[in-house]
Amino acid sequence: MKNFEQWETQDIEIALDFKQIWESHLLDDWLAAQTEFNEIERQQIEKVRKRILHFADYWNEDELKLQAISIILDIVDYQIDDYNIFSQRYLSSKINEIEIGGWVDFMLAKGRQKPITPYFFIHEYKQERKGTSDPKGQLLAELAVAQVCNDYKFPMYGCYVVGRNWFFMVLKDKEYAVSNAFNSSDEDIYRIIAILRKIKDYILKLKEA
Repeated sequence: MKNFEQWETQDIEIALDFKQIWESHLLDDWLAAQTEFNEIERQQIEKVRKRILHFADYWNEDELKLQAISIILDIVDYQIDDYNIFSQRYLSSKINEIEIGGWVDFMLAKGRQKPITPYFFIHEYKQERKGTSDPKGQLLAELAVAQVCNDYKFPMYGCYVVGRNWFFMVLKDKEYAVSNAFNSSDEDIYRIIAILRKIKDYILKLKEA
């Protein structure tokens, strides 16, 4: 067994024959998401944006999760019928004879009491000025396992958070694409929320299929 936190990007690319691509219509479509905000939401967004601007340099992982990420996710509102948010749930699978698994920070999945069909992931709640782990590789490992759990039926979506910066990732079969950083302490925060909300549209399409 090799846990998620042990994976680095190059290692998982070699082990699973994955390739990063630099042009992806799936990622482009996701990043082009738009949404409207009411006045109350704008007030909430500006409050958390300023908090991130002032304190992101100093937060540890739990503080970043509590004071920024959780608030952003509350504004996004991931209440989707039989899909729920799960945190610190275990996920594993065998790929190319390699057992990969671990505890997932955030997972949006079908299921009420426990995740059944994982669809979207957020990893990893880490501060900006500390840590030597590879959140990109760790997220890629999580998406790879989720892809197997879903029998490769549809692309897997996720993002990893490094301090104020959000990076979005799409994995389809053996190819993945990653966005540039979106800075949640400036106007990018509105795009981050729009991109996160787009996941709800994708899930609704799955339910209709």
